[in-house]
Amino acid sequence: MADTPRILPVIQPGTASPAPPVFERVAIVGLGLIGGSLALAVRETWPAGLVIGVDDKPVLERAMLRHAIDVAADDPVVMAEADLVVLAAPVRTNLALLADLEEHVQGSAVVTDVGSTKRDVVEAARALPSRLQFIGGHPLGGAPRGGIDHARADLFRDRPWLFTPSDDRHGEALARLRRFVSGFGAAPHVLAPDAHDRLLAFLSHVPQLTASVLMRVVGDAIGEDGLALSGRGLADTTRLASSPADIWRDICATNADEIGIALDALMAELRTVREGLDDGRTVDRIFESAARWRAVLAARRRAPQGE
Repeated sequence: MADTPRILPVIQPGTASPAPPVFERVAIVGLGLIGGSLALAVRETWPAGLVIGVDDKPVLERAMLRHAIDVAADDPVVMAEADLVVLAAPVRTNLALLADLEEHVQGSAVVTDVGSTKRDVVEAARALPSRLQFIGGHPLGGAPRGGIDHARADLFRDRPWLFTPSDDRHGEALARLRRFVSGFGAAPHVLAPDAHDRLLAFLSHVPQLTASVLMRVVGDAIGEDGLALSGRGLADTTRLASSPADIWRDICATNADEIGIALDALMAELRTVREGLDDGRTVDRIFESAARWRAVLAARRRAPQGE
């Protein structure tokens, strides 16, 4: 980001919302898929509020064209009066932003993030002054492709939004954040930071790595001509392989221990399959168990979210 902030024109908010905003001035640092979708959701839900975007100038220009934000700057100083700060950059960038946050936010504010790992950021947030109340956050909503151009206001609707408070000091801030995400249709849940990272290693991180590795293995083996003959099964199975690497570098680095455990479990099952390819019982066991858990997954996704 530049040393001197360059503030783009302000887009006037639309008609007043029937309910007052939970947070009147929301600053979002990082306007990719998640940050951009959050900005769109907030502006749609509370048009009378103010959404401040912080990112590089080309991204800000795209966000302004999409009417995702009201105020844009490429320097965090623009967050001075925010009452909610959302760190929506890659995990290690969020850690660096957190270290300097006290200099940029002048008053009291609630601070959260949307990163896919929580232990490091929650620990780093302990150094914040008491006027900045940090609650780790992670929306479980996404899309195969990242970036502001793929952001949409309904990305989080009926999807879980995990919060990971480190203790009971910021109960009021947690309650406000729960009202905030519920306002645009997300379903808040609360987990301990270590439980979150363990869960997400299996729920998200290993599925992403598996899809990416599978796509590479298949592509390297059969090339373009072979892929031209593929059906929907391969496309559906490898949908996540289009995800950007920059986000996943940080996720892998900050959750390597839990991801390693999950990968070990996956590789053990693959070895079992490899050794039992000519044994119908092994194939039956894997497929029957997988089908049972897939039915559970489908049923849970149809069920209403929330606690």
